Amino acid sequence: MKIAVAATGGSMSARVSEKFGRCQYFLIVDSETMKFEPLSNSGINMAGGAGPAAARQISDRGAKVVLTGAVGPNAMSALTSMGIKVENGYSENQTVREAVEKYLKTT
Repeated sequence: MKIAVAATGGSMSARVSEKFGRCQYFLIVDSETMKFEPLSNSGINMAGGAGPAAARQISDRGAKVVLTGAVGPNAMSALTSMGIKVENGYSENQTVREAVEKYLKTT
């Protein structure tokens, strides 16, 4: 399964971003191999619609789950309509690797 993590950087040691639509990167992590693909968030500088744009970006990469601190209502609606499960409550105190490992232990 592919897990998208909102992140402050493009590596597994980057911190989780608490903002979904305005994060710097998404890491698309394969839960079986822990291999990842870093994506610059194309919507970070948009005046509006950043959340739905971010949702499309990770959906296009096959993500089924997103880990982040918080998701706004427009992004939540977009993610839900795309069949992507949202896991809120992750913080910048965690690295991307720690967040993915935590999620995998609870599923």
